Amino acid sequence: MSNSQREFYIICGHYGVGKSNFSINLAIERAKMGRKVILMDLDLVNPYFLSSGYEELMNGYGIRVIKPLYANSNVDIPALPADINVAFEDDADVVMDVGGDDAGSTVLGRFQERINSMEYKMIYVVNKYRNLTHTPKEAAELLGEIEQASRCHATAIVNNSHLKAETKAETIINALDFGQEVGNILNLPLLATTVPKSIYEDESNKAVLSENETKAVKWYPVDIIVKAPWE
Repeated sequence: MSNSQREFYIICGHYGVGKSNFSINLAIERAKMGRKVILMDLDLVNPYFLSSGYEELMNGYGIRVIKPLYANSNVDIPALPADINVAFEDDADVVMDVGGDDAGSTVLGRFQERINSMEYKMIYVVNKYRNLTHTPKEAAELLGEIEQASRCHATAIVNNSHLKAETKAETIINALDFGQEVGNILNLPLLATTVPKSIYEDESNKAVLSENETKAVKWYPVDIIVKAPWE
């Protein structure tokens, strides 16, 4: 596939589900495949978990980062990136990291015509252990609010259920049904279930992970890159 046949990903979800960490992993994966990649940080809501805060890391993989004006500064209200149009005009793969919930997704509405004129993948990231989305019904209802605000439609789900540093293999396995049920309610495919590489590569976990990998469960190992300033 040439860069003229680029992939355009929109990553959305509830606050704190791990959108930014997933976005960075996806961008790096695309870059390792030899793709030209742009990561666009559109999180204008939460200044503590910006994917653009890891710009140096991504630059090392040749990834261009487009970030909010005044990101990672002491200015309270960041603004849209000045070079945001590059994401629509360049031939690179784009990973768009959107702010949480409908408030963070409203910014997409400004570009609704341009986004809907192209083929895009809008991935809804869910986490069973996040407040307000403990049940599949709650998670499904939140997506409706995000779609209304963004005027874009989700195409797939990624189950990123975790408990940060307390995550174990059992934590992820106990949330497998949650991801499937969210997909069933929304009639959307479950693209993958993430698992930290430290867990995925641990020999003691391989048997239990293998037992739970089926046609309906595709493991997506991720590096834990995004952390809170106090971690």
